[in-house]
Amino acid sequence: MKYVLMKGNEALAEAAIRAGCRFFSGYPITPQSEILEYFSWRMEEAGGEFIQAESELSGINMLLGASAAGARVIISSSGPGFSLLQEGISYLVAADLPAVIVDVMRYGNGLGDIGQSQGDYWQLTRGGGHGDYRVIVLAPNSVQENADLTYLAFDLAEKYRHPVVIASDAAIGQMMEKVALPEMKEHDIDKYDWSIKGCKKGDVQRKITNLLYYMSNYDEFLVNKYKEIEENEQRWEEVQVEDAEIVLVSYGISSRVCKEAVKVARSQGIKLGLIRPISLWPFPVQAFEKLSDTCKALMTVEMNILGQMVDDVILATGNKYPVYKYTSVKDVPETEVVIDKVKRLLEGGHE
Repeated sequence: MKYVLMKGNEALAEAAIRAGCRFFSGYPITPQSEILEYFSWRMEEAGGEFIQAESELSGINMLLGASAAGARVIISSSGPGFSLLQEGISYLVAADLPAVIVDVMRYGNGLGDIGQSQGDYWQLTRGGGHGDYRVIVLAPNSVQENADLTYLAFDLAEKYRHPVVIASDAAIGQMMEKVALPEMKEHDIDKYDWSIKGCKKGDVQRKITNLLYYMSNYDEFLVNKYKEIEENEQRWEEVQVEDAEIVLVSYGISSRVCKEAVKVARSQGIKLGLIRPISLWPFPVQAFEKLSDTCKALMTVEMNILGQMVDDVILATGNKYPVYKYTSVKDVPETEVVIDKVKRLLEGGHE
């Protein structure tokens, strides 16, 4: 297997090209600008279209048009830019169109700051736009997974005709690691009968519009669609959960520290485990069904102020266990601090 050294953002962009993506529209914003910069030359080289739009609003609507024509499409943003994409994402869902959307998370509300964070969890997993919807959300924790999950995202988007979001963060996007890039494949823009195609005089025109306007069983269709996604697309990694007394729950860059914390804690005789959600939605509820009778509590480890994943862990466990949180905000959690929190829980103290 051949490895190359790449930055996370660039590995993500190259994986999209290799998945057959031939359309990018977006706007620069730190810490995801390398994605746009990479596409600015690589997309043309691959025979695709790159557009630096005048705003995120323009970019997401251009994306919708290209998707309607059957292209594999991607857009990337961060923080306030990702917020501006939400109406367009809602329209993609309403029109039953596939797309890949990247959020390289940064810190803070409003303008915020360019530092690393995992503060967009609620927006990512609850559907940040208007209406009843959720999107598939995949959370890489390495440069390799930035490539692998992006490659997968295009297949999932077309399988369900639905947007898929890559929930990266500044640490994953900016770090450099070795990566084995996926194989190059081409995508036939005319592959699907639902896409808009050119027509001659007298042909019936294809229109892409809100399914609600012409589908009599729209509500049932959406319910069944989300049920199918929840049943089939839960993804996670588990580390020594079988006999764990405390189980950490973490994703992205934080999960790498937690994996080390499990190793160090075990060397000290502490029965610590880890569940790492790879799909933030659908949340991997199935992973929590394997918790043993030895489990005393769970603790989320995440880089935000309020502890945004806690509610999903409580729901996944049926409120059978105490669920605590350790939030480190802009700094990547430290192994020693995580273990100290775990020791306090085992001693009967608060996290």
